[in-house]
Amino acid sequence: MSFPKTLIMLRKKKGMTQKTLANLVGLHVVQIQRYENATCQPTLDVIRKLAVTFSVTTDTLIFDKDERGPDDDLRLQFEAICKFDSKEKMIIKEVIDALILKYEAKRWISS
Repeated sequence: MSFPKTLIMLRKKKGMTQKTLANLVGLHVVQIQRYENATCQPTLDVIRKLAVTFSVTTDTLIFDKDERGPDDDLRLQFEAICKFDSKEKMIIKEVIDALILKYEAKRWISS
């Protein structure tokens, strides 16, 4: 879903008017209308304020549902890792970091 559609959906879900939302994030209502009409894009500061106002992550505002995060084939593994203790998580992180470095090195060598 595009940013304007997400913004409209979240605003309506909270039962807010454009004016109410504008007041909460410290903008003029015309600016909210511009965002919803896709005639301009918000700054990072405004995205942050919108995320706080709607109690969502900035990723929710910016990305489509499946655009970020692990692929489905890795999602179950990452969910399982969340249950590990902190020492086990650190080991997994180190292994992943090493694999990423290896991948990046191969990419640079083949360029």
